[in-house]
Amino acid sequence: MKLRRKTALVLVGVVLLGLVGSGLGSQLVNTTQSAISRIKKIIEVFQIVERYYVEEPDEDKMVKGAISGMLETLDPHSVYIPKKSLSKMTEQFEGYFYGIGIEYVVQNKIITVVSPIVGGPAERLGIRPGDQIIKINGESAYGLTEDEVMSKLRGPKGTRVTVTIRRPGVREPFDVVIVRDKIPIYSVTAAFMLDDSTGYVYLGRFARTTAEELEAALNKLEGKGARRMLLDLRLNSGGYLDEAVAVADKFLPGGKRIVYTRGRIPSANEDFYSTDEATHPMYPLIVLVDHGSASASEIVAGALQDWDRALIVGERTFGKGLVQAQFRLRDGSAVRVTTARYYTPSGRLIQRSYDKGLYEYYREAYDDSLAAIPDTSGGVFLTAGGRKVYGGGGISPDVYIPSGKMSRFTGDLVRRRLFFEFGSQWAAAHKDVGGDFQAFRRGFRVDDALLADFRAFIVKEGVKVPEDVWQKDRRLIANFIKAEIARHLWDSEKYYIIRTEADTQLQKALVYFPEARQLASAHYGTASGN
Repeated sequence: MKLRRKTALVLVGVVLLGLVGSGLGSQLVNTTQSAISRIKKIIEVFQIVERYYVEEPDEDKMVKGAISGMLETLDPHSVYIPKKSLSKMTEQFEGYFYGIGIEYVVQNKIITVVSPIVGGPAERLGIRPGDQIIKINGESAYGLTEDEVMSKLRGPKGTRVTVTIRRPGVREPFDVVIVRDKIPIYSVTAAFMLDDSTGYVYLGRFARTTAEELEAALNKLEGKGARRMLLDLRLNSGGYLDEAVAVADKFLPGGKRIVYTRGRIPSANEDFYSTDEATHPMYPLIVLVDHGSASASEIVAGALQDWDRALIVGERTFGKGLVQAQFRLRDGSAVRVTTARYYTPSGRLIQRSYDKGLYEYYREAYDDSLAAIPDTSGGVFLTAGGRKVYGGGGISPDVYIPSGKMSRFTGDLVRRRLFFEFGSQWAAAHKDVGGDFQAFRRGFRVDDALLADFRAFIVKEGVKVPEDVWQKDRRLIANFIKAEIARHLWDSEKYYIIRTEADTQLQKALVYFPEARQLASAHYGTASGN
């Protein structure tokens, strides 16, 4: 059997598309001839597989594997994205989709609303956390996968979908007709006051609307009296570089280099500077980071650290200092190819070494034994004020505070969404509690009786409770229960407010505001934020 002409052309086409996308211009013809000669070996292997493999090979799968394998030889972040995955990944960073506007989970094969998205059509029609969607357009929704739910609830703006809701505490299910609309995907997950003077912003991603959302959040908190700020970048894996620049710009005076990129081709070389367009007061600033803070998060943390503008607190960050450009292929899939490395203002390359392979690359990023030790392999640099900082291994915090690790037992309760389900049931039976949130925050206590009710609930769900772990995690378990009750009585932001009370890493970080104040005062003349 001969190799089909189609397959050979596809392989040659992959190389040609890559060359066109790379912007090599006048070198295209010569480079293409050289590249075609190099892929003869790949075609030869395809011919052998087609002729001798024990089963009829899947040519599309082989081509995708060839592309992925080629990119894997470059670095951990140059990747192939199938068409099916591309729209979902793009949506996360574009900042919107069209649908009814709910966060949901499929719990025990039933669609359960985690939270209506603020300002969306579902919220306007009174959809609540804990509501169960049992039918979509008159058809049972039981057993649908999350992808199937998404395909049924999303659709063009202005179209209608009828959902049948079963609500805890309401005897009969009822129908709600929802008109689909543009739904924002927020970057600012939560923004509230931790106390009378401390603003808190949790930034979950760097998408198209991140800087705009952060501006609104900072203005809101400053309007409420914030004289110091904690920016939480934990588990923020990054996103758009220009949004990272815009975020750092809000905290720096004009004319400061925030980041610069250097690559093989001239167009990859750029320098990004702060402006005076949206600079906020030079109040004390703490940036909270962990192993999951990567890429754009590290640009922000690195710039604010290098200019002595913020105290970086937490764990060493992931260490991704590579810039990717995305190129669409003809079949609707795409490749993301590293085009440059980025450097912090002091000249630090944040990218960790990936010479040991992918497994070690990702393992080392989350290795707690390395978290407190600065990686000096990338050199020692100085901040604007003369403090030592390190390159080549993520951002090493100024103050190391390990994250509070929960037990596997409690983690399983979270993953199985048992806190969420219990909170939904409890809130439905105690609606009278849902009045003044601040009174709830100060006065509501998860007592022994409520803990016993929760324990009985999880045992009924088949959970075996180890007594020693239960006692050890008792305070954390109580916090999760209270947070989920708050979510169901009010909204998801109230959930985060309650969760901060048991967030040991965050609570310890607050102790270092005097150091953050001293840093800001020494370099920017601020006197606010005690």
